[in-house]
Amino acid sequence: FPKFSEIVELTLPDGTKRAGQVLEVQGKRAVVQVFEGTSGIDAKQTHVEFSGDVLKMPVSEDMLGRVYNGSGKSIDKGPKVFAEDYLDIQGSPINPYSRIYPEEMIQTGISAIDTMNSIARGQKIPIFSAAGLPHNEIAAQICRQAGLVKKTKGVFDDHEDNFAIVFAAMGVNMETARFFKQDFEEDGSIERVTLFLNLANDPTIERIITPRLALTTAEYYAYQLEKHVLVILTDMSSYADALREVSAAREEVPGRRGYPGYMYTDLSTIYERAGRVEGRNGSITQIPILTMPNDDITHPIPDLTGFITEGQIFVDRQMHNRQIYPPINVLPSLSRLMKSAIGEKLTRKDHGDVSNQLYAKYAIGRDAAAMKAVVGEEALNQEDKLSLEFLEKFEKTYIAQGNYESRTVFESLDQAWSLLRIFPKEMLNRIPHGLLAEFYQRDRKGRGRHSGREEGEDVEAQDDDQADDDN
Repeated sequence: FPKFSEIVELTLPDGTKRAGQVLEVQGKRAVVQVFEGTSGIDAKQTHVEFSGDVLKMPVSEDMLGRVYNGSGKSIDKGPKVFAEDYLDIQGSPINPYSRIYPEEMIQTGISAIDTMNSIARGQKIPIFSAAGLPHNEIAAQICRQAGLVKKTKGVFDDHEDNFAIVFAAMGVNMETARFFKQDFEEDGSIERVTLFLNLANDPTIERIITPRLALTTAEYYAYQLEKHVLVILTDMSSYADALREVSAAREEVPGRRGYPGYMYTDLSTIYERAGRVEGRNGSITQIPILTMPNDDITHPIPDLTGFITEGQIFVDRQMHNRQIYPPINVLPSLSRLMKSAIGEKLTRKDHGDVSNQLYAKYAIGRDAAAMKAVVGEEALNQEDKLSLEFLEKFEKTYIAQGNYESRTVFESLDQAWSLLRIFPKEMLNRIPHGLLAEFYQRDRKGRGRHSGREEGEDVEAQDDDQADDDN
């Protein structure tokens, strides 16, 4: 008898072969989903053979730099890759006791993420976006710029041999697929990327196996080749819609908004494959990207994703409308494992306190902007005006950066200090006095360069400091 998830090979009358998977078994009958679609299949003349095995992925280190479709077949006209192993795409369950707590940092080159929502190796943190926002550009930029911050040396290395990226795009149109492929090839980052592209016109069932193929490849890189792997999955909303479509075809009882009741469990089988395992030097870090329908964060897809993952990075439409790129709103964003990725010997000892102070001053600046809209700037006190100055420069010079502008975490921290120097030292109440004494005066001459003040204004400030010292 056929069994659930068994792979089926169909031979059409003209000799062409297609693959499928058993979705449901009822007695001697099996419901088979054909990966390549059912167009042209004659039910009476098509030969069906059950393989007796589940879907396995041929994996090899030579897959780096290659492009595959959603079924795992090469589409870049490159040489054939000979498999070093065959792995079940569902993965093997990881003993919770053998998991290692994620630590050390993966750097994205984006200040809003690296400084205020740092990502630990082995973490799973989604990007919450919406239709019309530049999440694809952010994903491509992370791929170009991502690298490791070494624990002992305190330096950043984006071309280390043991760092790799697995990128899976699900339900994307031809233009988006071409954008990702062309962007990686032109930049040269394709050499450390394995790219899976499932197009919007590909079969639905293929969209369900695409992230599992990507994660199986990542597990091979991480646990057998001991690489640190960053997995980017976009768009998980397309995946969830495919899950709903298959569930409806199987006539299952629908849950919230028509999605199957087991969607939480299904999503967890993807997200929980991130992490670090005892006895292996590699790690799998996941950044799934999802578009919230109607910008609704209470929609089942972001809602369930938030339960499983360890934080979120929020892409904001209002910031995008103000021409800020990347439009990352740091206030609703959160990285729950940030504390284990930063600090002395990991990034820099002032990292955590600087992040807290930036959050506090940005929130106060937003409140001051709301107050200004009601009472006008004349009614604001000096502290509110400083907060408004910080707000403007923080968004325009710190959060905003170019598509191809990569900042190390150390450059981002230095730039953060130059912004915080807008305030007198006594107003920086989230930073201990010891760190203020060490970092507030340091790089004073670079204040104008980082904070965007006019050169003459900076010289005047330095002259005032010198006069104070003379007194």
